[in-house]
Amino acid sequence: MSTSTDWTLIPGSAQDIAQVRERCRRLVRRRAMISAGVSALPIPGVDVMSDLSLFALLIKDINEAFGLTPEQIERLQPKFKLIAYEVAVGMGGMLVGRLVTRELMVSLLKRSGVKMLAKQAARLVPLAGQLASAAIGFTVFRQIGYQHVDACAAVARELLVARPDA
Repeated sequence: MSTSTDWTLIPGSAQDIAQVRERCRRLVRRRAMISAGVSALPIPGVDVMSDLSLFALLIKDINEAFGLTPEQIERLQPKFKLIAYEVAVGMGGMLVGRLVTRELMVSLLKRSGVKMLAKQAARLVPLAGQLASAAIGFTVFRQIGYQHVDACAAVARELLVARPDA
């Protein structure tokens, strides 16, 4: 294991962080639209499985864009790893720098359980229910995605401030 830090993986300026943040927010909106489209399908259970896989991939992509995958964080010096994890925990960013597992995703979705329950209940009314379910799914997916993007941006900003050459 090397003791040098590979800063090329983490956005190198406040402007870079802002650009990565906006790019990731666009990605969140696109994936939320896909999630909403699947939610509108009248096939029970497909939307939950789709959301789990779409969201796991989204988290991986966002972490990677900010240089905050588990592998990328592992390359940081211990002092900077600690900063990354402390900021992530402080922001409630439980997915920053973490390998996204099915159990972690189920836990996250349970945290927004009331909205998911409303989404499933809305399906009981034929067409209007499917549209409501899609709208709720889009909103929940986007909200959780945006929170993760903001947590990653906060971690990247703190690491930028702590950089020895900053």
